[in-house]
Amino acid sequence: MKKSIVNLAEAPKMYATENDISEKSRSELNALMNQRLASAVDLQMQMKQAHWNVKGPSFIGLHELFDKVDEAVESYVDMIAERIVQLGGIAEGTVRVSAARSLLEEYPLAMVDGLSHVEAVAKALSTFGHEARNMISEADELDDADTADLFTEISRGIDKWLWFVEAHSQATK
Repeated sequence: MKKSIVNLAEAPKMYATENDISEKSRSELNALMNQRLASAVDLQMQMKQAHWNVKGPSFIGLHELFDKVDEAVESYVDMIAERIVQLGGIAEGTVRVSAARSLLEEYPLAMVDGLSHVEAVAKALSTFGHEARNMISEADELDDADTADLFTEISRGIDKWLWFVEAHSQATK
């Protein structure tokens, strides 16, 4: 018998906190950040997929680069999850929940050559960077400068990693 993964329509529980952001805003922020958390967990695993499977003449450089991107994304995952909990929410970051909610495209599993991985990683980083920038605006609209600042930091980091990754393909175009 197959177990139900998670009821995505179920409203997440909010814990009481002395944080002065309204419960309504905190609830909206938590839902938005849980969406970003899902994509961040997916992004981290996509970076590992690229790290483990890249082949070709640029192997060692890309292998090490993808591992560094993974480490940075792991810290973003933790930052997002901790912000959710700080606001009284529950960080919903399991792999199954992330797979169901992520806005990233599926990572091609059979890919091996370095340039193909560079393009797939760049696409994933770009998509997540777009989500992070949207979260900045959404947090501003909900009067949460701290969450906006957090996602500004994440966005800057993603843009840096996107630059490092895209540099591997830009000279060939």
